[in-house]
Amino acid sequence: MNASYEWLRAFVPFEQSPKDLAEMLTMRCATVEELIALRSDLNEILIAKVLTAVPHPNSDHLTLTTVDAGTGEPVSVVCGAPNVEAGATYPYAPVGSTLPGGLKLEKRKIRGEVSNGMLCSARELNLGTDHEGILKLETDAKPGSKFMDVMRVGGTRLVIDVLPNRPDLLSHEGIAREISAATGRPFTRPEIPGAKPAALTVDTSDKVTASIGNAVIQVNDSDGAPRYAAAVVSGVKIGPSPEWLGRRIEDAGSRSINNVVDVTNYMLMGFGQPMHAFDLKKIKGGRVVVRRAAAAEKIVTLDGKERTLNPDVTVIADAESPMAIAGVMGGRESEVTDDTTDILLEVAAFNPKSVRATRRALGLSTDASYRFERGVDVEAIPHLLQYAVQMIVAVAGGTPSSSAADVYSGAPARSAIQLEPSEVKRIVGIEILSAQIESGLKAIGFDVKKQGTALKVTPPTWRSDVVEAADLIEEVARLYGYDNIPDEVRPFRPGNVPDAPIVAVTRRVRDSLIAHGLFEARPMPFVKESAMSTVRVTNPLAEDEAYLRGSILESLAKRTEHNLAHMNGNVRLFEIGTTFGALSKDGLPAENVDIAAVVMGLRRPVHFSEPQPPTYDQWDAKELAETIAGSAYPGADLKLIVSTFGFLWDILLNGERVGSVQQLSLDAPVWASPAFGVEMLLRTERTKSAGMKYRELPVTPSVEVDLALLVPENVVAETIEASIRKNAGELLEKLEIFDEFRGKGIPDDFRSLAWRLTFRHPDRTLRDKEIQGRTEKILKSLSQELGINQRA
Repeated sequence: MNASYEWLRAFVPFEQSPKDLAEMLTMRCATVEELIALRSDLNEILIAKVLTAVPHPNSDHLTLTTVDAGTGEPVSVVCGAPNVEAGATYPYAPVGSTLPGGLKLEKRKIRGEVSNGMLCSARELNLGTDHEGILKLETDAKPGSKFMDVMRVGGTRLVIDVLPNRPDLLSHEGIAREISAATGRPFTRPEIPGAKPAALTVDTSDKVTASIGNAVIQVNDSDGAPRYAAAVVSGVKIGPSPEWLGRRIEDAGSRSINNVVDVTNYMLMGFGQPMHAFDLKKIKGGRVVVRRAAAAEKIVTLDGKERTLNPDVTVIADAESPMAIAGVMGGRESEVTDDTTDILLEVAAFNPKSVRATRRALGLSTDASYRFERGVDVEAIPHLLQYAVQMIVAVAGGTPSSSAADVYSGAPARSAIQLEPSEVKRIVGIEILSAQIESGLKAIGFDVKKQGTALKVTPPTWRSDVVEAADLIEEVARLYGYDNIPDEVRPFRPGNVPDAPIVAVTRRVRDSLIAHGLFEARPMPFVKESAMSTVRVTNPLAEDEAYLRGSILESLAKRTEHNLAHMNGNVRLFEIGTTFGALSKDGLPAENVDIAAVVMGLRRPVHFSEPQPPTYDQWDAKELAETIAGSAYPGADLKLIVSTFGFLWDILLNGERVGSVQQLSLDAPVWASPAFGVEMLLRTERTKSAGMKYRELPVTPSVEVDLALLVPENVVAETIEASIRKNAGELLEKLEIFDEFRGKGIPDDFRSLAWRLTFRHPDRTLRDKEIQGRTEKILKSLSQELGINQRA
């Protein structure tokens, strides 16, 4: 939102400097991102008085003038404007100065006569569109004075970041309300220079058809246009805007077009209400119909582009074809031009969802659609229509219709919200007096009535974001001033209360995965519909983000595909977040906290000193699962077994399946390596203490024994490991598999698995006979129970 400092002061006579105002607004309601000094490119322009003006001896359309520019000696300036005259005062650009647009003035001869600079028009100074003559100034300022100081055409623009829940701040009026409440200065709507009281009445009716003059308004799509009002002004004269109006428009960052169009832009920027003016004579059949577009219906919009519409788009049409896309942009055929004499002014409230869908479908975003998507003040439409008509008559002449049409069935009454000061204290942490709460809310337009100890608060029509007590408490805290709330308002110091179990678990898992070189991702929890994701969002951002995810791997798979699309095939991501299951009896989805990770590509970065590293495989994914499980459930009975659900492995916690290891099916290019994922449910009630246990470093030597075994294909390594541990006894310190082989010398339906057993006695050196005895016991048990023998 671009706001003019001077325009805001027209609403509220505050005294704060632009810098102080920016700080106040940032702390109070919206961040001011930037202050822009306006027309700083006019700093070199001076005030000059024309002493003499005679025809140029060598041209019939130029004038030779002598100018007092405050330099002591008059200077000669050749001027091409027909309105230059002796004794008048004009803006003067001396030799060496630079005009807006970058033109640097030099001393030069024009048709044989020396010209020292330029007398400037409004357009050359970017102060309007008038280029018929130079800008005559009504001032007694001394020649040589700075134009900026005398005419006060400078100013400051505030660039404000307005959050989506505060559409009322997308206008000077909305920001001015906040300034008025903060400073205690009165808020008034600016008077229109030269305006006369309007006799226009607005006839509101819930009938779908209404008449104004020779025009008929018909609303066939009340869902797309809940309120539609219009008035007719006849006999207008289209031309440049008066200086005050053009400056308001340009100070707010737009471009002055003509007086009528500038009024509609003034209403948008000043009051947050987009409006559109149609050339009444171009409306075929004299009918204005609000309806849905026909399939493949076309319209040429004001930007000159032909657009194909669909039946979900609301349009404003005449008796034959669309004239405008509702809430987005007008059409070329009915636009106001220099020849327009009669206009129909539209002021409406269009459905935010409909405008949003239209904007996306057409790829067309405008200042109007931006505001309609966030919502306008429906109840303000009648008086804003009267204000706009009054301004059009003031700047463009004409006669308004005696009444305006307003098709509106009315809005449901807004219910009062009960607010207890004690609840404010509980949430904010400090006591704010009831009288202070009441005065603060009233200052920003809320209706407040006392009811016992409570306050009954009704939000104003422009604050559709306030719907419950929590919203009111946020308003109270904001009005009180966040900077006035002590930094520490809790009754205890940090560290006195232990973290919630889930916080401790997620911290351990996060630290462990980061230590293993993975990066944490934090995508949105929205995905497309799938067997896992069945909970639909009421108001989705897009159809492929219309469901709450049932699996974090769905989100990570999407992020992985995004990396692949940008030629990054080395992915190491994890996320700890919420998944959503089937709806419960109360209509809410079941929620769980899950951990998921995805790895693909090279295990480590390429280094010149070694061959290219291997890529991640299923065993890396299994190790990753064991790392996650060990961090999440230290000391628990965790097992990874061959999956019965079509995955690689299932993860069991005390016999219950809590996760899986799987190879992901991605939309991947041919050069991409396989991607593997791990997902696990975090169950804090099953988590034991993660306290660290320390033991002395061993002082006795270890003994390593390698066993190469012939293993039937149907026997899994987990079964073999359990048998070895049972028969090796308490002296077995470590057991690891280090080789798998199939091929020459290995019978069909068998494979070779090699295990390394590490034995150690805590007090003495082990003897060969002890190791041999334990090894023989292991091999005998494997042979008898599993049909496994040692390789020769």
